[in-house]
Amino acid sequence: MYFDNNTLVYLDGEFVPAEQATCGAYAQSLHYGYAVFEGLRAYNTPAGTRIFKAREHFERLHYSCQAIGLPLNYSVEELTAISYELLAKNNLSDAYIRPLAFAAAPHMMLTTPAAGNLLLAVWHWGKYLGSQSLRLTISPYERPNPRAVPIEAKVSGHYANSIIASSEAKSRGFDEALLLDMNGFVAEGPGANFFMEKHGELFTAPAGSILRGITRNTIIDLAREAGITVTEMFFTPSALQGATGAFMTGTAAEVIGVASVDDLVFSTPFEQTLGAQLAARYSALVSGREPEAAPQPGTEAVEALVSQ
Repeated sequence: MYFDNNTLVYLDGEFVPAEQATCGAYAQSLHYGYAVFEGLRAYNTPAGTRIFKAREHFERLHYSCQAIGLPLNYSVEELTAISYELLAKNNLSDAYIRPLAFAAAPHMMLTTPAAGNLLLAVWHWGKYLGSQSLRLTISPYERPNPRAVPIEAKVSGHYANSIIASSEAKSRGFDEALLLDMNGFVAEGPGANFFMEKHGELFTAPAGSILRGITRNTIIDLAREAGITVTEMFFTPSALQGATGAFMTGTAAEVIGVASVDDLVFSTPFEQTLGAQLAARYSALVSGREPEAAPQPGTEAVEALVSQ
């Protein structure tokens, strides 16, 4: 349950009961998926409630809005402050945070709106994909073509692709899907990035048909700090042969092991893999037991990242 009678959300400048937060039947976002969102986690650390990498997430929210022409009249600092206030009002410390920038006005034209709207909601949410290593299957559906949509933007409409792929995989008895890009290279899961471990190194898809997740980037940083080689490269499913392990990353999923992809079962139990080591380091980092190694990048750094 995401909310109850006591839950408050932030909607267009006000904290209101969740049950009273509504969207009109003719809203452009409802009809066309013309909205962007983020997913953040707050953790109860020794220093108090802490939203992990709030700046990076809200800078990406701004980038996503700019990429599709959706107005967002809140600064990163304002969004961060609202999030902490919303957590406090709902008496939450360990929580998931969902900002949604959308267009609520009646607008059936296929053009950008004159004004945007903002919803922030918080709720307690365990790991999205659970804690047991996953059985994946190569999806018959591809990731969207990056020449058709701004794939680095976290656009709500893009996730119809994710829902279809994930539902199809589960209908065949798997835990989750693994999608390829338009060229047949391994891309990512419906809502998480994918890493494989091979010859003591990690490999993951580069920019192209993936959303380069903030958790993904954090894991790459942690791995390199630990002396683990991480290569961002295109590879086909056949490259999974000989891999000893794999895992997926995302804010909602955090770090979750992968046991198999279709008939290929990875030879090393996840608990003995590099992925498990990095999962432990990630847990220590987000919970405040381990300090961050470097300051969070500013807007310019994020803009440079997504423009590559």
